[in-house]
Amino acid sequence: MTAALVVVDLQNDFCAGPRALARYPGDPARLEVVAKNTALAVERARAQGTEVVFVRFVGDVEHQGPSWRRRDRALGKRPKCLEGSWGAEFRTVSPAPGERIFTKRACFDAFLSEGFEHHLRSRGVERIVLAGLYADVCVDSTARTAFQKGFHITVLTDCTTGLHLQDADILRFMRALYGAHLATNDHPWTPQEAEPEEGEAWRTSGMSGSRRASG
Repeated sequence: MTAALVVVDLQNDFCAGPRALARYPGDPARLEVVAKNTALAVERARAQGTEVVFVRFVGDVEHQGPSWRRRDRALGKRPKCLEGSWGAEFRTVSPAPGERIFTKRACFDAFLSEGFEHHLRSRGVERIVLAGLYADVCVDSTARTAFQKGFHITVLTDCTTGLHLQDADILRFMRALYGAHLATNDHPWTPQEAEPEEGEAWRTSGMSGSRRASG
């Protein structure tokens, strides 16, 4: 199964500097660990010939829709990752020559970046391996669309963290709703067991108890 490592929003305004640290409710050291582990995941992907795709966010006001601007006014939020600013630059790891960069303009979902889905399909990608920030915002938004479009999903648990939700809660949610495979940067990114036959996924979901997730 062809996979691609998708690095989501590993940018300064999300994981370094006073703005990021003021917003993040957990231990600030976690953000630096996420950035370092993602860099290790990128190194591993490159070494094994797995494609690496970078996704970046730019939040300039001119890119924001009316609901986004209204929310920011109501909550006193300032734009992040302004085009050309230090805050918009990648943290810890940068794209190598030939690696693709896709830009999200004031939106969460990487599939709203021009050319993102087309690129994955043209490369025969069937599984996207997600790393970056934040697990409960842009990583989840991308995983949700990926699942609905038929891609298999892996989330690198040591390469992401939640902003509003506890890490364990959002990871459990993605596993239950999208069938996400949970791995770390140094463990297999694709499940070793065979993919279940169509209609049999519920038998191998790994979820205990009688309550099952539904779409």
